[in-house]
Amino acid sequence: MRILIIEDHLPLAQALKHHFNDQGHAVTMVHDGEAGVQFLTQEQFDLCILDINLPFLTGLEILSSSRDSGVNTPVIILTAQDSTHHRIEGLDAGADDYLAKPFEMAELDARVRAVLRRRPTHNPEQLVIGPLAIDYTHRQVIHKGQTIGLAKKEFAAFECLAESSGRTVSKSNLMNYVYGVGEDVSETTLEVLVSRLRKKLSQYGVQINMVRGLGYFLRADR
Repeated sequence: MRILIIEDHLPLAQALKHHFNDQGHAVTMVHDGEAGVQFLTQEQFDLCILDINLPFLTGLEILSSSRDSGVNTPVIILTAQDSTHHRIEGLDAGADDYLAKPFEMAELDARVRAVLRRRPTHNPEQLVIGPLAIDYTHRQVIHKGQTIGLAKKEFAAFECLAESSGRTVSKSNLMNYVYGVGEDVSETTLEVLVSRLRKKLSQYGVQINMVRGLGYFLRADR
């Protein structure tokens, strides 16, 4: 899953990034409103964690602008303002949920799960690719009832390629999906990751093919 964090309090932003990275998600992190609205309206994310008090543009302004532009990315607002009035403001602006600071990461995780369950555009619980099934709930890949051993980044790469339904995924898009936009990751690192994943999938009749100069696509034997 690709998550956008728009938060100007750097310790909290870093804590959120590490928390979601540890779960195997790709995180893009920005710290002001102008960058936030640009990323939210021009990139594709599965979830946005949005602070209210930001430099240049407030979270509510970002939210209103993105919803007016047709962006339907699920958004959870984080704020120190926990009055009923502020909650109503956030929800009316298009937020899917509202979480007051300080909060426990476990509660944020629960709200993320609830928001994604409510969203009709959210991935189904499973996606079948040849003999393999992606279990989104537990973030694992299943073969005949048994979990196959994929590391978190390998799972994210497989998820990205599988959801592209045989279309070619560019190296840059795959890198952004797995590691997050703007992360300092070399193509060599991505190639090593794909090579490891290719070896693990090949025994199940699932192939990762490379189109030179374009990227990768997934093919499953029937």
